[in-house]
Amino acid sequence: MSSTRILGISGSLRSQSFNTALLREAKRLVEDDGEVTLDVVTLHGIPLYDGDVESEQGEPEAVSVLKRKIQDYDAIILSTPEYNNGIPGVFKNAIDWLSRPSEAGKSIFSGRHIAVMGASPGGFGTVMAQSGWLPVLKTLGVQHWSGGRVLASKAHQLFSEQGVISDDRMRDQLKGFVQSFAEFVRSA
Repeated sequence: MSSTRILGISGSLRSQSFNTALLREAKRLVEDDGEVTLDVVTLHGIPLYDGDVESEQGEPEAVSVLKRKIQDYDAIILSTPEYNNGIPGVFKNAIDWLSRPSEAGKSIFSGRHIAVMGASPGGFGTVMAQSGWLPVLKTLGVQHWSGGRVLASKAHQLFSEQGVISDDRMRDQLKGFVQSFAEFVRSA
């Protein structure tokens, strides 16, 4: 059986992003089992969406690179911060660029397996941002997996300086989330 290839996309540009750290920790937790490959990317270099730029210059290179990367994977995990009880603008902007139809008229997200998780220094994790993603994912036509949740609250207390989660329960929850999502992808 081949490994399920998952691309984790962090919705934060911060160098010390909790969401990038969450994905890296997930990668570390599942990399030895041989059943899941998890790679992590950020949104650096993706400009603000501008339809005039798109029609005059085409798709920006950073968008094209990420689209090609997405095509190489079986599934995606969106690791979302929560800003003012909602989806971060930089993350939604990237999805808006990425969802633009190809020359064949099809969005890269159509039918793609996607799960959402997140980390926040707040007490409720990213419950509002994750809920905010639901209508977006429905519109994109993805196969959204809702079989588990990772709402990493008080993230500034969860991670060591090396980006390792010190809480056993959260570490087990994160590993189980990724493994269960991979099982969903394999069974679809």
